[in-house]
Amino acid sequence: MIADPGPDPVRLILDLPHGRRLVALVGPPAAGKSTRAEALANAVRAGGRTAQVVPMDGFHIDNDTLEARGLRARKGSPATFDVAGLLSLVRAVRTGGSQPFPTFDRTADAVVPLGGRLDAEVAIFEGNYLLLDTVPWRGLHPFWDLTLWLDVPDAVLRERLLRRWRDHGFDAAEARVKAEGNDLPNAHLAVARSRAADIVLRD
Repeated sequence: MIADPGPDPVRLILDLPHGRRLVALVGPPAAGKSTRAEALANAVRAGGRTAQVVPMDGFHIDNDTLEARGLRARKGSPATFDVAGLLSLVRAVRTGGSQPFPTFDRTADAVVPLGGRLDAEVAIFEGNYLLLDTVPWRGLHPFWDLTLWLDVPDAVLRERLLRRWRDHGFDAAEARVKAEGNDLPNAHLAVARSRAADIVLRD
């Protein structure tokens, strides 16, 4: 791994060979992936290449299916994502051309099947498990041209997760149950079971 200070990820993305390129921005829940991914995409566009963010959240399995499988309370864990669908999209994106992709409506807590369309040269995928070194997730690894890990201290993650659930209307006790019962275990799994990234970005 290369830790900060180190190569500028924007410069590395801009220096990738031309053609469709896939970048994975990975980190635990509440690490700030969405914000960092959009900032990277904006910087890459400012550098003269088209870029677009593809969130992994569009591959959440629907709530009814999770309920039937007894996984509703673990939503956000690796088993609650459609990895086959994500891998199919990654393969299609690698071939180039315009590709539709699903997005996630947090207000409705539901996937929007054709919520986005990728036309940019640089696709920045962001998610918790894009570097997970277990089957079937490791099938994604060969497709990444550059991988970035967003490293955030555990105490910071915990505070962000508690604040996130309180902002969604849960009281302090409920927020703690959600953060400590699901989100933080998912964060620890992502840290422990992911392969090394090309660059570590520290918060």
